[in-house]
Amino acid sequence: MDRLDNTVRPYAWGSTTAIPTLLGTEPTGEPQAEMWMGAHPGAPSRTGRGTLAEVVDADPEKELGAASVAKFGPRLPFLLKLLAAGAPLSLQVHPDLAQAQQGYEDEERRGVPLDAPHRNYKDANHKPELVCALTDFDGLCGFRPPAETADLLDGLGVASLKPYVDLLRAHPEDAALREVLTAVLTADPEDMSRTVTETAAACDRLGGVYRPYADIAHHYPGDPGVLAAMLLNHVRLQPGEALYLGAGIPHAYLNGLGVEIMANSDNVLRCGLTPKHVDVPELLRIVRFEAGDPGILRPEASPDGEEVYDTPTDEFRLSRYVLPEGTGVHDLTLSTPQILLCTAGTVRAGEHELRPGRSVFVPAHEKAEVSGTGTLFRATVRV
Repeated sequence: MDRLDNTVRPYAWGSTTAIPTLLGTEPTGEPQAEMWMGAHPGAPSRTGRGTLAEVVDADPEKELGAASVAKFGPRLPFLLKLLAAGAPLSLQVHPDLAQAQQGYEDEERRGVPLDAPHRNYKDANHKPELVCALTDFDGLCGFRPPAETADLLDGLGVASLKPYVDLLRAHPEDAALREVLTAVLTADPEDMSRTVTETAAACDRLGGVYRPYADIAHHYPGDPGVLAAMLLNHVRLQPGEALYLGAGIPHAYLNGLGVEIMANSDNVLRCGLTPKHVDVPELLRIVRFEAGDPGILRPEASPDGEEVYDTPTDEFRLSRYVLPEGTGVHDLTLSTPQILLCTAGTVRAGEHELRPGRSVFVPAHEKAEVSGTGTLFRATVRV
C-alpha cells in the first residue's frame, strides 16, 4: 500500500479555498482546481517507489491484477480527482469508444499534432465520468425538454431570442434541440454577443431560476455558450449525491467541491464557455440530442457498509464508507487495484493514517484493512 503525493492543478476556474480547506492548508491565493490521484501521464501521483505510472509500468500484473490487465491493458484505467469549481467549467461532451477511436485515427492520419489547439482527440478512449458532491454542488447536465426551455427563454422578454423559442416549439424534441444548438453556435459573433448581453441583463434582473445563467454570463460575457447552457438542466447536488455523465451528454460544472472519477482519457468536445477551440461540426456529430431528467445518483448500501454509486462503466467503480466511531476494522481487500481517499475524519488504512484529502494506492490482492472515524471513498474497476 502506497501513500500518494498528488498534484494540484491551478486551472483558472478553480476555487482558491475549497481544496486548501479540505486539506487543512493555507490558501495560496491562486486557483486550486483539481487534485489528481492516479497514473495519468499528465500528473501521475508520486509514491515512495517512484510515480504511480512508473510503479504500474514496472509490473502491471502485480499492481493491477491479471483480470484488470486482461480487460483494460497494462494501465490503471481510471483517474480519481478532487474537483473544486469556483467558476463555471467549459460546456462540453465526450465521445463514446467507437467515436473516440475513429476520431483519433482520423486526426493521426491527417497529421494533426497532439498538442495542436484545434486537436479534438488526444487518445482513442472514451471518457465517461462521475462526480459526487462533498459540498452543495451546482452543474448543468443533459437537455431540458424543449417546451420548458422555450418557456424559460420566452420569460426573459428578449426579442432576439424569439427565433429560438419558435424553433423549440415547432419541431420534434431531437430536431428542435439540434436546430437551436446549431443556430446558436453558428450565429454571427457580433449579433450573438449582443443577444447574450441582453439575455444576461434580463437574467440578472429577474433572478430566481435565471440566476445561474446570470452568473455564467458574468464569467463569460458575450459567449454563445451562455445560450447553449440555457438548453440544459440545472442541477444542485447535496453532499453525497452524484451525477453520471455518459457519452454525448452535454454538461458543465458550475460551483462546488466534489470527488470525480473518469476513464483515463483527455477527449473533450467543447460547446462554449471557453476561449479554447470549438469544433462545431464534430461537436454536433457527438452530442446526443435527447431531453430528459439528469438522473441524480444516490449510493446503494450493502450489508458490509459499502455505499456504491452504480454506473454502466467498467473502467471505474466508486463507493464510499461512512465510518462511525467504534465500528472496528473493515477488510477492503480486492483482486483489483484501488485508490482510497479520505474526505472527513481520520481513517487508518494499513500503516497509513489518512486525514481529509489524503489517499493511498492499494495493489491488487494486497491486504487492505481500514478503521477509524470518517468518510472514505474507494475507487477501483469492474472486471
